[in-house]
Amino acid sequence: MIVRMAGRILAALAVAMLANFSAQAQQAPSRLDEIVKRGTLRVGMTGDYKPFTYLDKATQQFSGFDVDMAQALGKALGVKVEFVPTAWPKLMKDFEADQFDIAMGGVSVTLDRQKKGFFSTPIMREGKTPIARCADVGKYQSIADIDKKGTRVIVNPGGTNERFARANIKDAEITVFPDNTVIFDEIAKGNADLMMTDASETRYQQKQHSGVLCAVHPERPFDFSEKAYWLQRDMALKAFVDQWLHISVEDGSYKKIYAAWFD
Repeated sequence: MIVRMAGRILAALAVAMLANFSAQAQQAPSRLDEIVKRGTLRVGMTGDYKPFTYLDKATQQFSGFDVDMAQALGKALGVKVEFVPTAWPKLMKDFEADQFDIAMGGVSVTLDRQKKGFFSTPIMREGKTPIARCADVGKYQSIADIDKKGTRVIVNPGGTNERFARANIKDAEITVFPDNTVIFDEIAKGNADLMMTDASETRYQQKQHSGVLCAVHPERPFDFSEKAYWLQRDMALKAFVDQWLHISVEDGSYKKIYAAWFD
């Protein structure tokens, strides 16, 4: 009797599991399916973070490393790419409002963002480090060196740079400057002493301000972070983007795009 009863229970469980699998199979299509059906990949970008993304206000055209990567992703998906302008202070809000399928353009991995969506395989290892006038590099080797009364730290609003500065700077002056596209000119002109930002950006801006601004030990940043692509919560989309990134690295296409903007 016990054996028969156990058999009936197992059979009932098997039927229930099959029904559950069937129900899951009939659920709404994935975000990946929607993108392919729509024929458009919506990419959120701030347009103010060279060399990852820059929006030319005159032409309303985006350019940069992650712009080229987005176009490559769109090609892999077989869809057009629509760039959706956003800004660092409202990036989270726009993401939650489903204004775009993926955020690209130098987006750092954070746990707060991870709560809202998925991150792709990281594309770059990063960390915050200073950039200052070349004559002052020796003055700003550590957080302790920087966090002194009289030091003027400049930051762009709403992103990980401002968060890092406010978490670590207590005595130095912090100025929030609204335009990230020309913020480094403020240091060059002497209106600020330094900015702490991602090591990749300090290297790029050092090239743009050769002999004037210098990255401070970008090979040894103050903290650890990574850049990745921030996806709406859909496993099918994440799996596709991760596989695309893997292929891009292995076939050399990622290296080619990287070299065009960073080397």
